[in-house]
Amino acid sequence: MKSRNTKQKILLSDMSSSMTGFFTAEDLLAKVKKSNKNIGIATIYRFLNERVSAGALHSYICNRKSLYSNSSNNHSHYTCEKCGKVTHIEIKNIDFLKKNIPGDVCHFQIDVHGMCDGCSKKNK
Repeated sequence: MKSRNTKQKILLSDMSSSMTGFFTAEDLLAKVKKSNKNIGIATIYRFLNERVSAGALHSYICNRKSLYSNSSNNHSHYTCEKCGKVTHIEIKNIDFLKKNIPGDVCHFQIDVHGMCDGCSKKNK
């Protein structure tokens, strides 16, 4: 089924395209509300899901919340199993995984778990 290109979708497309870095549906809604008070969160989520399905946006999960990005940034975390602290980590290269991946990689999200330095020192 082909999607119609409504005034709302054009506005949402323009607004989401101007977002830099990672953003949430609520971030996009706040930006859109400045121009159009009639767009609700359900419309935002439908739009974002459609754009992710079309490959125009990238979606990640962070702290059980969906994040979106216009670029294929990678999003990775280190979570301490003891204190629960989550730290964003930068992984630029996944060559060590390439032999296990049956295709090309667009973007990735990796969650690593262990015990942070602070908790490790407390355990000694």
